[in-house]
Amino acid sequence: MKTFARSITVTVLALLLATAVSTAQEPYRTPPPDVVAIVEAADTPVVRVSPDGEWMALTERRAYPTIAQLAEPALGLAGIRFNPRTNGDDQPPLGTAIRLIRLEDGREWSIELPEDVQLTYPFWSPDSRHIAFTNTTDSGVELWVASADTRRARRLTGPELMAATGRRGGRPCQWMPGSDALLCRLIPADRGPAPEPPRVPVGPTIQEAAGEQAPVWTFQNLLTSPFDELLFEHYFTAQLALIPLDGERELIGAPAIFNEVDPAPDGEHILVSRVQRPYSYLVPVRSFPQEIEVWGEGGQHVHKIASIPLAENVPYGGVREGPRDISWQPGDSHTLVWIEALDGGDPKAQVEHRDRLVIKLPPFDRDPIEVARSELRIDRLRWSERGSLALAYAEDRPTRKTKTVVIDAAYPFTETRVIWDRSSEDAYADPGDPVMHVTENGESVLIQSRDGRSIYLRGDGASPQGDHPFLDRYDLMTGQTERLWRCEDPYYEEVVALLDSEARRIVTRRESKTEPPTFFVRDLQGGQMTPLTHIEDPAPHLTGLEKQRINYTRADGVELSGILYLPPNYQEGTRLPTVVWAYPREYKSADAAGQVRRSEYRFTFYRGYSHLFFLTQGYAVLDGASMPVVGEGDEEPNDSFVRQLVMNAQAAVDRLVEMGVTDPNRVGVGGHSYGAFMTANLLAHSEIFRAGIARSGAYNRTLTPFGFQNEGRTFWEAPEVYSAMSPFMHADSINEPILLLHGEADTNSGTFPVQSRRLYHAVKGLAGTIKLVMYPHEQHGYRSRETILDALYQQFEWFDRYVKNAPPRE
Repeated sequence: MKTFARSITVTVLALLLATAVSTAQEPYRTPPPDVVAIVEAADTPVVRVSPDGEWMALTERRAYPTIAQLAEPALGLAGIRFNPRTNGDDQPPLGTAIRLIRLEDGREWSIELPEDVQLTYPFWSPDSRHIAFTNTTDSGVELWVASADTRRARRLTGPELMAATGRRGGRPCQWMPGSDALLCRLIPADRGPAPEPPRVPVGPTIQEAAGEQAPVWTFQNLLTSPFDELLFEHYFTAQLALIPLDGERELIGAPAIFNEVDPAPDGEHILVSRVQRPYSYLVPVRSFPQEIEVWGEGGQHVHKIASIPLAENVPYGGVREGPRDISWQPGDSHTLVWIEALDGGDPKAQVEHRDRLVIKLPPFDRDPIEVARSELRIDRLRWSERGSLALAYAEDRPTRKTKTVVIDAAYPFTETRVIWDRSSEDAYADPGDPVMHVTENGESVLIQSRDGRSIYLRGDGASPQGDHPFLDRYDLMTGQTERLWRCEDPYYEEVVALLDSEARRIVTRRESKTEPPTFFVRDLQGGQMTPLTHIEDPAPHLTGLEKQRINYTRADGVELSGILYLPPNYQEGTRLPTVVWAYPREYKSADAAGQVRRSEYRFTFYRGYSHLFFLTQGYAVLDGASMPVVGEGDEEPNDSFVRQLVMNAQAAVDRLVEMGVTDPNRVGVGGHSYGAFMTANLLAHSEIFRAGIARSGAYNRTLTPFGFQNEGRTFWEAPEVYSAMSPFMHADSINEPILLLHGEADTNSGTFPVQSRRLYHAVKGLAGTIKLVMYPHEQHGYRSRETILDALYQQFEWFDRYVKNAPPRE
């Protein structure tokens, strides 16, 4: 009996040890040294052209932060994740140095900066004489400014900026009209220590609904308790202040939680949006109640525009009621302009007009004046420099219809004119986007020809032969378009900036299959090109690999395409293990779904944990394989989501096999986010692939019951669609090995880390082959050097085991 007992004990201990090993936290792994060297190559600089077109600022940056930097303290409150020690972004800035290039002659200078800086990307003053940027230190975020004349930088504030904006590219400071000061959000000088959590709960946290609909998406980092509310007020209450280039700072108004702050063109008024209670545990701060006001000198209250209530009940695809997108009309004064919904914000309401555009003239003692109405939802406005004209871009998401209208915003108002009316899915008919510039008042406005008749448009230039970016002159009076320039093969070149109002000289960014991106000044009249930068090829031994766009057709006739990469020294006729990488997209038109997008002439950068690194391991890669999901007429795309995914994938693999480059028994599939969702579905519903890699995905759509991607129906309106699309519901059919990668701090709406954990539990419980790798401190995309190298190792190891070296199919 003792021997038997000892045997049982040893067996149990062995099982426990095996379980522990299979779920342990392991050290970060690294891929082969040649891959590490490519990953660690210097990143390309970020470019900012000055408003007057005389300078270009280039910010050098680290390739990646370290995991130690990402492991800094982090809090998530009201939809914003931030570092409570610095009051800045929880993701550290990567800028290390700033260079200035004079565009007239290409001369270059470096800005003198302290060592070990962590810079945000600089932003020019309206007069182009200075650039401002922030530097993150151990104790906070500072404001710095550098002179274009002296090329020297100096610090304007201590580590006191309230820099946690929660918006990509959001800044704690902005230039004032006149360029002699910046308006900043500061940590209040009298702010004490952060509140301490109560040791003993006061009581339960209660939420209550009384019959009012609140169909909100799923958001991360929301408030969850009264204590969170106290922390939110502590960390996000800010003091507005004018920080001059020379002289003493001036405090503006009382401290508050500011959602938006916008100085008027006259430099004497400020549009502010102050967050109010009651806060919400369902939506982020941008949907909290707001008081929207105009302040005058020193923060004096001038006018209350509106009290905006809590927006928990906005319909899917809808907007808030009341004024929205409030801003200043460009010009020299302080006239307000905003958009109002005429359908209660509900896109399903049957109305003649959805929105109206209004202006409110100072001194704001009269009702707003209606300028125009729109049958579609107004998405954005683009103004002329004097504010007398605006382009309104309006759209209807369910039908993919989009219109652009010209609005005469000078009194007396005339009728609007439609200049473009098309499908937003039709890339071939896209006229491009207006080229903008910054005025001396700091406003972003249309660049117009000297006579004011024409604007300039730049676009991708999608075509059956791939993207060919262009620059057009568009006559607002006649509607005539003149093509000024177009990129030609074998290059991919795009317009960065116009250097004069007649578009005689432009800045472009040009690259090819073998040449890294270089910035040029192009003289469109004389034809000369002057190079401004030179970037070294970070992986020259991979530059000569074969890369081509391939076209193919799925079973129902929809045209598809993708970019095929073959590894270095590929021998024609050799069948290779292959990786198909894709991301599904919904369409209402099969013709639009079949349009070619992207260019095969772009330079290939190997960055981060990219699937293109499989080329270094002897794989072929089909990148951006078309995965359209089409629903024409009354049919919605997701009604046949799975069937169309399988058709797309089968067509891609059939074409690769037909070309003789792919071994049909050694094909893997992968994707990120919605591409991960696609991957799990393809493994569950087809036998095309031997294994899959799914990064940062969502796999159970019942956890996003009020819509996802472009699905506007709720779970209760289309339960069969949600169920059919959810690979979690079909985990018993995932009979090919699947690798799940996910960041533990994923803040993306819908892709909660629990999505990957639950799919792992399901597949494992059903005796499937699955591996789950959870990365500490990483979000939807992975940033740290250690995580990136480990992710490459995990992906290589998984496909080497289950794709490249897979045994013949049974």
